Amino acid sequence: MRMLIRSREGNSPFETSALPRDSAGKLFRMGLITNLLNPKVAILYLALIPQFIDPAAGNVVAQGFQLGAIQILVGVTVNAAIILAAGSVAVFLQSKPAWMRWQKWVTGTLLGAIGIKLAIDAPTPAVSS
Repeated sequence: MRMLIRSREGNSPFETSALPRDSAGKLFRMGLITNLLNPKVAILYLALIPQFIDPAAGNVVAQGFQLGAIQILVGVTVNAAIILAAGSVAVFLQSKPAWMRWQKWVTGTLLGAIGIKLAIDAPTPAVSS
């Protein structure tokens, strides 16, 4: 948080840094392995999709794949929108140093306020019955 407020370099948290380029194949493999090893996705499909499958409507496996494909399409669309919005914000902040400083101050102030609120908030005691 201190870095966000007191940094004099003018760098935005959104600013890119020079990194070695990885091949598209390597990036795809990394993403694929990460997603395959992520248990949350399997839990989502096992817990959510069967609720919407109707055995009377036809092939159960085909319905499962169709619902999974719809979920993937929606997820890709939402993630693409987030990526495009974040990219636009990053380009905007890089082109406007005053906005970048304002963004740092606002972010640092909000993080500090959250920290203070968490520090002074006392948990409510449990009611015993």
